[in-house]
Amino acid sequence: MASFEYDLCIIGTGHVGLPLGLSFIEAGLTAVGIDRDAPLRETINSGKMPFYEPGYDALIATQKFQVYDNFDIIKKVQNIIITVGTPLNNHIETDLRQIQQVLESLSNQLTAGQFICLRSTVAPKTTRFVRRWIKHHASLKVGKDIMLAFCPERLVEGNAYQELRSLPQIIGTEDKKSRKMAKSLFEVLTSELLFTNYITAELVKLSNNITRYVHFALSNQLALVADDLGADIYEIIELANYNYPRNHITQPGLTGGTCLRKDFGMINEKVPYSDMFLSAWKIHEYMPNFLVQHFLKRTKIRNKVVAVLGYTFKADTDDMRDSLTPKLYRYILRELPLEVRISDHYLPNPIKDEHNGELRNWPIEKALVNVDCIFVAINHTGYREALYPLAKKSPNTWIVDIWNVSQINKIFYQASALKALS
Repeated sequence: MASFEYDLCIIGTGHVGLPLGLSFIEAGLTAVGIDRDAPLRETINSGKMPFYEPGYDALIATQKFQVYDNFDIIKKVQNIIITVGTPLNNHIETDLRQIQQVLESLSNQLTAGQFICLRSTVAPKTTRFVRRWIKHHASLKVGKDIMLAFCPERLVEGNAYQELRSLPQIIGTEDKKSRKMAKSLFEVLTSELLFTNYITAELVKLSNNITRYVHFALSNQLALVADDLGADIYEIIELANYNYPRNHITQPGLTGGTCLRKDFGMINEKVPYSDMFLSAWKIHEYMPNFLVQHFLKRTKIRNKVVAVLGYTFKADTDDMRDSLTPKLYRYILRELPLEVRISDHYLPNPIKDEHNGELRNWPIEKALVNVDCIFVAINHTGYREALYPLAKKSPNTWIVDIWNVSQINKIFYQASALKALS
């Protein structure tokens, strides 16, 4: 490593890459980043976190991690970690454009002895594609000239600082030199390394996310069935789970995010038949419509003032990517409300949505004034406390609470039902 100026470079310094780079710096390595997003680079280089991820404010403030806009620095780094986006196209096809663009930029910069780590979530056989691409375009042989591994991240957003050190690191390699270099790099973060081949490592990552996705779909399906039959899903879950040793039913909710909402497709594009993954996707994508249509069985939205609490894809984060709340918002609009007030204390005002435009982000204390109905889209901290005063102030206000933040064990209820709990 003496011939290289930096230990590693993170290509793609977003929610996956930036915490990883900062954690390596804390572990004593030297690291730089590459990203094409100019505002992101400016924020990071000034010593500020561009998104909410606890534990990294002090680290980034040292400005030891700097991000560049070109690949000239690659020749100065020993280890190259690729963490760019791998979205799913509309036709259930993995979009590899960002990885291909990175490879094209790397082709003239690679130096013998470097190690490339693919960390983005990818479809099976993608790492083998990268190996073939390097041989074809850069005339370098993996395992001899250049080392290659697939080392997936499996973090929960908002808990990266702890989980980068506590979770076992899966390492997929297919030659001894690559395995040795991957081990040397990641053992500075965690001592628990699990070794396998490319495809198995790729499938481990997908299996973790798809298992959660299908599990949540089961709960959402049960919520649909329960409401159709006049039962409350949260009472069912409470009774079914109580002191029962053989399974655990999780709560329903709007299941989105850049991993759970797309990873099923990375396996699904490889098979021609329908399966439980596609069915899970259909259930999740229907949930915003379910909330609106089943709410309309109880009361109306037309000419009513509606509040939507939460706009991110999960609780206590500022990440809107692949959130289902924008979809819920559009379904509400179709019912011709008088006004829709979005409130999310993790997001700025206005909220800039690619599909819905600029939306006013209401302070929650104003969003709930003289409101006729409330959709709790995400279970952010603080929403439970915000709902309870409505029991006295606005007892007739309808609440759609898919996350059961009030702990009243109902999805659809009026604020008067909160009186006993408040």
